[in-house]
Amino acid sequence: MIRKFLHRIFSFGSTESVVADPAFRIISCEQHGIPRNRISSGSLKVALALQQAGYSAYVVGGAVRDLLLGLKPKDYDVATNATPEEVRAVFRHSRIIGRRFRLVHVISKGEIVEVSTFRGKMADDLVETEDVQANTDATGRLLHDNVFGSQEEDVRRRDFTINALFYDPATEEILDYLDGFEDVMAKRLRIIGEPEQRYREDPVRMLRAVRLSAKLGIQIDDRTAAPIGDLAPLLLNVPPARLFDEMLKLLFSGHALAAVIDLRARGLHHGLLPMLDVILEQPLGERFISLVLKNTDERVRQDKPVSPGFLFAALLWHEVLAVWDTHLKASEKMIPALHRAMGDVLATQRSRLAIPRRHDGIIYDIWSMQPRFQARSGRKPFRLLEHPHFPAAYDFMLLRCKSGEVDQELGQWWQIFKNTDNAAREAMLLQEAPAKRRRKRRRSSKPAGEKIESANQEIS
Repeated sequence: MIRKFLHRIFSFGSTESVVADPAFRIISCEQHGIPRNRISSGSLKVALALQQAGYSAYVVGGAVRDLLLGLKPKDYDVATNATPEEVRAVFRHSRIIGRRFRLVHVISKGEIVEVSTFRGKMADDLVETEDVQANTDATGRLLHDNVFGSQEEDVRRRDFTINALFYDPATEEILDYLDGFEDVMAKRLRIIGEPEQRYREDPVRMLRAVRLSAKLGIQIDDRTAAPIGDLAPLLLNVPPARLFDEMLKLLFSGHALAAVIDLRARGLHHGLLPMLDVILEQPLGERFISLVLKNTDERVRQDKPVSPGFLFAALLWHEVLAVWDTHLKASEKMIPALHRAMGDVLATQRSRLAIPRRHDGIIYDIWSMQPRFQARSGRKPFRLLEHPHFPAAYDFMLLRCKSGEVDQELGQWWQIFKNTDNAAREAMLLQEAPAKRRRKRRRSSKPAGEKIESANQEIS
């Protein structure tokens, strides 16, 4: 134990400690096929500048993995034996961030490169004091992680072997400690270390495994997958803000539909989104959610903008309908009941997933505008067109039509109304009066909460 501690102290600043360590395999550029010109110019500059300053520095993690899989990385990370303060001294345009583990964001050639210091072990090679024990909670989750160490220790602190490859831009070589290169080639996701312990340290790794499997089209190793179902309740102990960030990555991965199906299969969906398990078992809800996620996936893959507010409005919509119906059956008025239901659902959701309040505006508007699409008389449709969130609410309504929740005729009418001139719109409204009377007769026999079409009676 003392020998390991002294090794950490004296090898931390050495740029040759990795070279002397035989525990890794060097993979040449001829083998892996990633020349340095495929690395982003910003991360290349950061890594080489740190090396020139006398430190070890490598491009690491998802960027190396994606390049090996023939994918375009969204961002690049650099790992180094320089402390955050030493990194900050090398780069003028940089700042130290983070509390659980301090990082440095360096602005280089127009991109933000995240630089992390090699992490060390928490308690295996240190005397177990009260301070060390305070680094974990009762379930084993790490609370603090600002322990620096050697490169090999850093590798073993990473989550999956495919994320533990170190690319040296100076030599164009990959350093592989844990057979991560073979796992990438075999499209196999394998956790580093003992699975249950690693999931207890950070339960979010279970969500990350599902996301990476769906996004990369790779299989989760049996040993890696085995404890997930039993440990799923540990997600209840994750801070809501962090859970929201990870869920957002999953839902905007471009493979959200496959990931949600896998979440459900592995028992990870309970409590993440209210009633998601029930919604997916309801014919209308399941079709609607599937359409929404498929639409989101297509937009992400086409590099089109996506809105967290729109997505969460869609995922929670059938929960709003259920709560709204409860209030209607208690004899509450239509629109006040809807607004109360919206508030109830968001309050319940925020206690678990911490949807930032900056998304509340678009979520509320999308929901509250749905009944207004039924009001096709007077100046109401014109006022609806002028609403700043009309495009999002309109797309939302079309998905409801496509799922079978509301009549396709409603979407067709609005599609024509939106894309024509004012004279044609006026003519459409004149023709709408007889049709409105027919629709009113058809729904007179239905329960108040079953369809929201009658909401136009309450809308001014």
